Amino acid sequence: MGFSNPALISRLILWPPAITRGKEYWRLVTCGIIHADVPHLLFNMITLYFFGRLIELFYSMQAGPIAFALFYVGGLAVSSFPSWYQHRTSSSYRSLGASGAVSAVLFAYILLQPWATIIVFVVPMPAILYAVLYLGYTIYMDRQRSDYVNHNAHLWGAIYGIVVTIAFQWRVLPAFVAQLMKPMGSG
Repeated sequence: MGFSNPALISRLILWPPAITRGKEYWRLVTCGIIHADVPHLLFNMITLYFFGRLIELFYSMQAGPIAFALFYVGGLAVSSFPSWYQHRTSSSYRSLGASGAVSAVLFAYILLQPWATIIVFVVPMPAILYAVLYLGYTIYMDRQRSDYVNHNAHLWGAIYGIVVTIAFQWRVLPAFVAQLMKPMGSG
């Protein structure tokens, strides 16, 4: 609906003055249910589909059926907050998409499966390598400010995914370290 409804997009998008002056805090989350175009939506949802199943299972086994939904919504809010704060007085800034929450899911997955193979533009690589490259690229691009992508949300989503997953089940951290010590194929 959002692709053909500018009024709906306007009501849901992360627009800092609406939060700062209008106290429309829901925008920290609702910006994640609208996307710029079909490829933007598809990329996020395909990523969520492939990596979300394990994380949904992990959270539901730990805390019940709505735990993953709460984790995901929390990822939207936490990954949107720094962008709102940074641009809180800018009436020209807008952000939309689920990428921050999807980054949270992806990095929770990498925490649980660091040596899993991730296919990036037809190139297979270990998840942990992808994580390092992704974070480096995200930080670099955020500093460049040369495109219309909210790289800051990607970074904070990734941090949220790691921190919350460890806080939720602290045993994840020593298991992650143990897995890192045994790279793929090392017996």
